[in-house]
Amino acid sequence: MKKLMLDLDTGVDDAQAIMVALAAPDVQIMGISCCHGNTPLENVLKNTLRVLKACNRLDIPVYRGSSEPLVGNKVHAGDFHGKDGLGDVPDLDAPGLDLLQKEHAVQAIIRIATENPGEVTLVATAPLTNLALAVKMDSSLPSKLKSLYIMGGNIESRGNTSVCGEFNFVADPEAAFVVLSKYTCPTFIASWEFTCRNSLPWSFCDKWLAQDTDKARFMERISRHTRKMVQTERYQKELVSGPGFNTCDVYAVAVAIDNSLLTESEQVAVSVEREGTFARGMMALDYMDQLHKGHKATIMKKVDLEKYKQMLMKALE
Repeated sequence: MKKLMLDLDTGVDDAQAIMVALAAPDVQIMGISCCHGNTPLENVLKNTLRVLKACNRLDIPVYRGSSEPLVGNKVHAGDFHGKDGLGDVPDLDAPGLDLLQKEHAVQAIIRIATENPGEVTLVATAPLTNLALAVKMDSSLPSKLKSLYIMGGNIESRGNTSVCGEFNFVADPEAAFVVLSKYTCPTFIASWEFTCRNSLPWSFCDKWLAQDTDKARFMERISRHTRKMVQTERYQKELVSGPGFNTCDVYAVAVAIDNSLLTESEQVAVSVEREGTFARGMMALDYMDQLHKGHKATIMKKVDLEKYKQMLMKALE
């Protein structure tokens, strides 16, 4: 069994990522740590439990994490995912927060990695605040992990939140800097441009959501707002490869589950710009080795879209 620890800011695409992981037959989700990001932390916690309930998997432990970035102002994506992060579709029977674990997310990440040395793959699809705090508390944490998968950053200075910045890194540039500096385990990054270039046709999205299952109906409800948003002129200008169904966070989880899904990548040292008027939060790729970093991250380029579609379909069966 592949052991995954998920660090999320559960919006619609994080919900999709959770469901893909739950549907994988050879995956054990050790826990889900929650972070500020797409929506305030209280919503993230509620949303994570809602998704687990929809999949009949409330047995998976959920941990309360960071409610704000290390420094700077909070950034949320309420216009895109809905104010509550799940499309503003209320659930009167949503699980209560009494189901949360008492242990803090940062402590849980450290403990789970320590108890399972070399076995846990950490997948982060949120601002990297929890991960930065964890490595500050335990500098040996990266050596205990099997690998780290991140959805975040950008590789061509194309922003989707600021002029030159992707949302997760803009939401906490200092945390992203710490993580890319301190985590020396095998690291894989699904950037904003990568997800755009590997987006799927809207015809597939229609087929995906039309499955006659409770999971598909749940996903169809919570994604209505997002689908409407991506048709706006503003969002179409943000896309790198033209119109398409971009499941941003799912790519990192999918490749963590099945690395053979990744068909093209490159290895390069990376860091994060923390200053500047336009470039704060932008990921820097050091092709000239000016940072003198021994550790290089694997930058995702292409995935097998047919295998990826199969994983998505299975998630809603």
